[in-house]
Amino acid sequence: SGDDAAARRTRGVLGFVLDQTLRLLHPVMPFVTDELWSALTGEDSVMMAAWPTYSFTDPVAEAEVGSVMRLVTEIRRFRSDQGLRPGQRVPARLAGIAATPLAGHEAGIRSLLRLTSPEDDGFAAAAALTVEGVTVELDLAGTVDLAAERARLDKDLAAARKDATAMIAKLGNPAFTGKAPADVVAKSRERLAAAEADIARLAARLATLA
Repeated sequence: SGDDAAARRTRGVLGFVLDQTLRLLHPVMPFVTDELWSALTGEDSVMMAAWPTYSFTDPVAEAEVGSVMRLVTEIRRFRSDQGLRPGQRVPARLAGIAATPLAGHEAGIRSLLRLTSPEDDGFAAAAALTVEGVTVELDLAGTVDLAAERARLDKDLAAARKDATAMIAKLGNPAFTGKAPADVVAKSRERLAAAEADIARLAARLATLA
């Protein structure tokens, strides 16, 4: 990155993690850890090193990384819902990211999610998702057959609605809820909740393709 301070911090963190990991692994991998630790530290043996006692916490950093993880997870799910292959590169605009703590992670986020920078002149958002304060707009031109994708989503939505209707009828029948084992009734309620969640998700995806 050309940032000397960041480079020093990164080297320090990597060195600390490697040092502590070699100490922790030594009881189960004695020879290779001792050889590596001695070569890297210049000390005689890792057997003479203190056992790690790590208690440092950084709530701000943990919250920031947690936000990145949630963003990546949701967008991966969103990509899949759009019919995109995991390794398929797609032009995307990350609107609003500059105003969030994720701004410094944009390059890493794009790399993890296979999102390329948009060509402003020809970029046309066909699907969008807002998560962690960032609106992710995807240009699906040439990557997804939108008509086929709408047909697939319509089919999945119809199946989810049919399942939900069946579960509502089942749970509304006193003969079932009064006589069936509690775990069977509970599973039917879980199935209804899952179907309703699928309906909301699929309807939202269809709306983005409208």
